[in-house]
Amino acid sequence: MATITTSDFKKGLFILFKDEPHQIIDFQHVNPGKGSAFVRTRLKSVKTGKVQEFTYKSGESVEELFIETREMQYLYNEGDSYLFMDNQTYEQYTVPESLFGDFVRFLKFNETYQIMIYQDQPVGVRLPKKVRLLVTEAHDAARGDTVGGAMKLVKVETGTEVSVPLFIKEGDVIAIDPETGTYVERSNE
Repeated sequence: MATITTSDFKKGLFILFKDEPHQIIDFQHVNPGKGSAFVRTRLKSVKTGKVQEFTYKSGESVEELFIETREMQYLYNEGDSYLFMDNQTYEQYTVPESLFGDFVRFLKFNETYQIMIYQDQPVGVRLPKKVRLLVTEAHDAARGDTVGGAMKLVKVETGTEVSVPLFIKEGDVIAIDPETGTYVERSNE
């Protein structure tokens, strides 16, 4: 573990807070007209997923945690747990659904994802910027329905419905922004 100061804070950084591993979700340097500067943070507990706010004095030292990122293949899910296999060691890890958040709608079987490990336990997931998914159900647009960038709902291979432009048809591969769940582009895969 390395000691860092509040000036080294970044979103996504893992630190030791009250003897528990936490991830910095958000932070803000505040320099009031009166008094000393401080850093307001939002910290997410790695173990419980609980988010809390904490204020550090500017320049205060904290312990940074070394989090290892491993490439893992998604195998299957059992209820709220998702089973992944490490591509190097073939070890299997159970990842709780809470680490994925809304991204769980876009998880593809046998796809490789970056899972963050701390003390041999999954603590986070590095999500891709775009997810490419096959359109499995798409209805044809009605004639004259093309005014002002009209959209329609299609179903993708994970079972999720996404709003797309009218020209998308069944069998197309589309790119989706997993953070917002919105259509980005038609892919040529």
